Amino acid sequence: MDLQKHAQQPDTAPRAAELRASDADRDRVADLLREALAEGRLTADEHAERVEGVLAAKTVGELEVFIQDLPIAHQRRAAHASAPNRPTAGAIPVDPDDNVVAVFSAAVRKGRWRTGRRIHAYAVFGSVEIDLSEALFDHQQVVIKAFSVFGSVDIRVPENVSLRGMGGGVLGTFEVDTLDAADDEAPVVYVDGWAVLGTVEARPRRGRLVADILDRVQRKMDKSMRRHLGH
Repeated sequence: MDLQKHAQQPDTAPRAAELRASDADRDRVADLLREALAEGRLTADEHAERVEGVLAAKTVGELEVFIQDLPIAHQRRAAHASAPNRPTAGAIPVDPDDNVVAVFSAAVRKGRWRTGRRIHAYAVFGSVEIDLSEALFDHQQVVIKAFSVFGSVDIRVPENVSLRGMGGGVLGTFEVDTLDAADDEAPVVYVDGWAVLGTVEARPRRGRLVADILDRVQRKMDKSMRRHLGH
């Protein structure tokens, strides 16, 4: 009898379009609008009007209205595949390529630098900043193992990589903003570790794009040109 009553009850679960929009949802739609403007699909006035509507939108359905006539939005939804939540088995070495340590001090990695496959960060009564927004990625998968004890580890990545979190907090904060890149071959940054009476935070730096994707394309073009010239 209970099963029959349950079956007769209307489905009150919200549809995807009725879900509340997050800041990441608004950023995604704004990025699509910016690309549409660059491609000439929208005028400057149309772009400004739609961006204003995106900022005021409260649900996912309201956001989709602003891109439903743009082909790039449908192409990305059809072709995009989410990055895995864990790195490929055996792809990441056990030993770190780089150690960033702050004990009663501060340590920073930023600017134009090459990332290894594994980075260890230790903040003990100190602060560590790891900024990958201008870094060169030699590998598609990068693991950052972060340990914070009465300290902080702050991680920033370009907005066109994928970002995943695998750690946790003990009387502390371990917070990773999950991010999916539109390019399935874009680097994936996995943040692991623990925050013990401290903080570990990782999020994208808006407006920063990983340069190595462009470098990879250029290397392929150079290789093809050398082959064509017989070098």
